[in-house]
Amino acid sequence: MPLFRGRDDDDPQAAQEPVAPAEAPHAGAYDSGSLAGIPASGRERIQRMKQEVQRGFFTSDLSVNEFLLVKESGFEPLGLVLGSSIYHIGYQQAAWNQNQEMGVLTQAMYHARELAMTRMEEEADQLSADGVVGVRLDIGRYEWGADLAEFIAVGTAVKHREGQLHRAPTGRPFTSDMSGQDFATLLRAGYRPAGLVIGNCVYHVARQGMLASLKQIGRNVEMPNFTQALYEARELAMERMQTEADEMQAEGIVGARIIERSHGWGSHVIEFFAIGTGVVSTSTEHVIDRPALVLPLQG
Repeated sequence: MPLFRGRDDDDPQAAQEPVAPAEAPHAGAYDSGSLAGIPASGRERIQRMKQEVQRGFFTSDLSVNEFLLVKESGFEPLGLVLGSSIYHIGYQQAAWNQNQEMGVLTQAMYHARELAMTRMEEEADQLSADGVVGVRLDIGRYEWGADLAEFIAVGTAVKHREGQLHRAPTGRPFTSDMSGQDFATLLRAGYRPAGLVIGNCVYHVARQGMLASLKQIGRNVEMPNFTQALYEARELAMERMQTEADEMQAEGIVGARIIERSHGWGSHVIEFFAIGTGVVSTSTEHVIDRPALVLPLQG
């Protein structure tokens, strides 16, 4: 049976038992005011940012248009906040001819992202921010660690200019991966982001035997084994994303998308990663901007 990287585990049997993210311990438990996991240099940077915010200075990765629209919506950018977690991914076994979720890998990828996102939120909390806009979640790998992956969350912390509390219903700073333009449009329409919601599933797609492959040569025929595998994997990722939104007390999810990557595990092991922004209503009347025709003046 081939080996796939997953979590280190002293018990070989435990490494083969799927563990869904919803059932696993919450590795990224949010603690308001906490700086656990943030290195000394990061804490020094946060202290400098606090002083800079008081004198009106900020840093941001927003584009010029995004920056201006966020300000027009009543929010002031405070500073660039980030969270990082370098995670060692161990191994997990899978039968070559079996469709199955790689539960250990699913859990590792989920917890690593949660750690990064929580640290980003805790940095935003240190700045007394209402939330973080333009959040990006990236995964980096380095030559000095083939089994290591760095999970990074970065965005711009913002605070409402008039002091209106716009945090998530759970009390955490809201997070959103929407652009500044979409963020402003959402606010004008009577909604606000509650938080970034994610769900994932790492799935092993069974290989076909030689006999089955030979029977399909020259024929138009559905591959039910592959269809069901990818269908189930996407469903699991989407279901977990929706569960997060429900726990966040969001009314719905906007900008949802599913990203598929193998992360170097091989062509038959794929992670399906669902991500979107949970939203809540701020008004009973939702006025939607009418589209405007824009003609570019340059060719």
